[in-house]
Amino acid sequence: MIDSNVAVKLTPSKNQLAKTACNVHKFGGSSLATAACIERVVDIIRQHCQLNDIIVVSANGDTTDALFSIYQIAFELDEVKQLNIEQVSQSSKVSVLEEQLSNAITELEVNQGNLIAALLNASSAARLQSLLSDDIEEISQHLPANPERYQNDFLAFGEVWSARLLSAVLSESVCPSYMLDARDFLLLENEKSCAIDYVVSEKNFTNLQQPEQLVVVTGYIARNQHQQACTLGRNGSDYSATIMAALSGARNVTLWTDVDGIYSADPRVVPQARKLHRLPNAVANELGRLGNPVLHAKTLHPLTSHNTHLHVASSFAPEVSGSEIGKFGQIAKQELSVTYLNDLILAKSVSLQGEWGSRAIKEFSPVCYNLDEGYVVITQVQQKALSQWLASHDTEVSFKPVAIIAAVGYQVAKQGGMRARFKRALRHHRTLHFAHAENQHSYIAVLPELCTGELLNNIHADMTKDARNIALVVAGLGNIGQRFLEILPKQLARLPTLENVHLVGLIGSSKALINTDGIEVTKAITSYQQQAKAYESEQLVEWLTNHPYDELVVVDITPSEDFSQLYQQFFAQGIHVIGANKWAASSSTENYQQLLNTAKANNSLWLGNTTVGAGLPINSSIEELINSGDVISEISGIFSGTLSWLFQYYDGLTPFSELLANALEQGITEPDPREDLSGRDVQRKLLILARAAGFELSLADIDCQSLVPEQLRDIPLAEFLQRTDELNDLFLLRLSAAKEQACGIRYVARFVSENGKVSAKVSLEKLANDDAFSQLTPCDNVFQIKSEWYQENPLIIRGPGAGRDVTAGGIHADLVTVCQQLSHRQQQVKIKGLN
Repeated sequence: MIDSNVAVKLTPSKNQLAKTACNVHKFGGSSLATAACIERVVDIIRQHCQLNDIIVVSANGDTTDALFSIYQIAFELDEVKQLNIEQVSQSSKVSVLEEQLSNAITELEVNQGNLIAALLNASSAARLQSLLSDDIEEISQHLPANPERYQNDFLAFGEVWSARLLSAVLSESVCPSYMLDARDFLLLENEKSCAIDYVVSEKNFTNLQQPEQLVVVTGYIARNQHQQACTLGRNGSDYSATIMAALSGARNVTLWTDVDGIYSADPRVVPQARKLHRLPNAVANELGRLGNPVLHAKTLHPLTSHNTHLHVASSFAPEVSGSEIGKFGQIAKQELSVTYLNDLILAKSVSLQGEWGSRAIKEFSPVCYNLDEGYVVITQVQQKALSQWLASHDTEVSFKPVAIIAAVGYQVAKQGGMRARFKRALRHHRTLHFAHAENQHSYIAVLPELCTGELLNNIHADMTKDARNIALVVAGLGNIGQRFLEILPKQLARLPTLENVHLVGLIGSSKALINTDGIEVTKAITSYQQQAKAYESEQLVEWLTNHPYDELVVVDITPSEDFSQLYQQFFAQGIHVIGANKWAASSSTENYQQLLNTAKANNSLWLGNTTVGAGLPINSSIEELINSGDVISEISGIFSGTLSWLFQYYDGLTPFSELLANALEQGITEPDPREDLSGRDVQRKLLILARAAGFELSLADIDCQSLVPEQLRDIPLAEFLQRTDELNDLFLLRLSAAKEQACGIRYVARFVSENGKVSAKVSLEKLANDDAFSQLTPCDNVFQIKSEWYQENPLIIRGPGAGRDVTAGGIHADLVTVCQQLSHRQQQVKIKGLN
């Protein structure tokens, strides 16, 4: 029983009448199957609903199946009673059926009674038990007497009991609540098509609403123009939910079920099916029409003229982002799925051509058809009606059992490449016809045999491979960030690995542009300048946490320590990071280790090859050596492109201050050259490489020689730039001492592991003129690695260690690596049990 002491009163809205509902929440039978399931649903309502929302419910668990079974017994009993057979034989069979009927009704009452007793306090339970007893008495009286006439009233009890129970539980533990029987207000305009008379239904619903109480409405049932009970078909509660949204003007409808969304194929049959996070309305409608196990054909009809979004989520995992159906941009239109239907009939006749064929289409709404070839594909239950309809034209018709398999996606039938891919996937399987939906959102193959699970898996694999949608967010729009974006369009166009990468976010130091439907890559900077808005870190993390993509990659090209501190939250949400930013990888040992652990626990990828050496493959080379079993003993080299340039050109003839001013003017140094001369950047790079080699180090473990005299370190930048001539004698003295030994000076990083002891330092060294570290092109970096495999002849990697092109290219290389790794991942689908 739910503890009423933890009740939370939902916040009421100012208006409680029709056309003001915020959301409609529908809970399916599996979501309400047991007392534990109902408690979970109550918690969802407590967290997600307002008093002016509408709750729509199905019958609890397998109650509807039980009702159908009981009805079949009653129907058979009625038939036996009416048969003209010997009295003894009749009496015997009647007795058996009457006993079966009585036992089944008793079992039904016990199951409902158990739910009531488990969830309500004594007084509320007694009231509902009394109502249940009255219902059982009515069933026992009317069902055997005239089962066919009483059928819909009888089948409606499942939803009535479910709504009555949930309303009572809510009133006890959450907020005031009442239930409405949809038969009291929902009027069918056309019983055959289940079309609704919205004018009358809306007026009736408005009159029945009670202010400041949460309403629970029965799904699946309505009444016709003769005031008789009607059902909306199996799984009709989803249709009821969207009808209620249309009546009330709800902004959102959430179908809470036992799976966490809509998948690219039935996940019970295709384990590698992937979640479709966003679907355009028309595509979702086509999926429902062609057999999707979660969506159903009529569900979306009431929303066609309303700006309402439909969500599909799991009541068993409400924290997991589900699928959303609505009006979306280009990314949602690229989703593709494969579905199938078995037990269909292919009908072929000359009367199914031309004008008469058009009439047949309107009358029977076939799964697919071709009026030129004179065939339609219908359900088995439609065969008799179609046969009778054609008989009136006195023409021959042939019927053949068939199945269909279909690729469904936005305008998929218009895409020549997709049609060819679909046919190629089916090349080893016999097909009778290929057809497409009128709206072009499906391309259908008619099969002469059942569509097997093996076939569905094969076609799904061929049609949806490389279909993981990857969102890309770029942080840092400076020199390198802009170059990265300039290169991006060409990369997306020419590399199949990046086929499903979508730029969705641009982040500057104070403004951000986030567009769920994608940012046009060729206009990225212009779009940012025109549309970006101020943001807080919390807002950014919240959006990234709830992104609607299979994967999300943040490319960090900022120099910001604050931004790097968001990595922990990114990794906790399974977000991947490509970082040119050195702060995180060179942070404290505790923080660095925590980042690695969090990333590993949540399957987040973290690549940072451009943190050291720009586009040079130094990080990746160290990783490959370690992964292959090598043990690194020494890492050394010149890691700063700025210091490389300065000391490659410094010959003592030109004053060092003049050379420094020249480098600053060319943008070779940081705006404050002391950032380069301090050695801190090189110190961080050496720490990053040592950690990559498997050593646990901190910055404090690396001796760092600053080239800035103490008297110049803490003064304002402008004053420092005026006093740089104080550097001249210092560097001339060091260079002269080196020349006396036929050497030059270079700023070198060295890490050595020997006999279990580690030493690390970055400093200005005297190097022979023929030393590998001396023979560099200005701005070049050089990295030397010694290991078990590279002892006498060390591994040397040399090249440009700075520059917008090589750094942007290195980040693109990391992006390709991430996408390649993600493409090999297989998503595990967790199913609680589809209806």
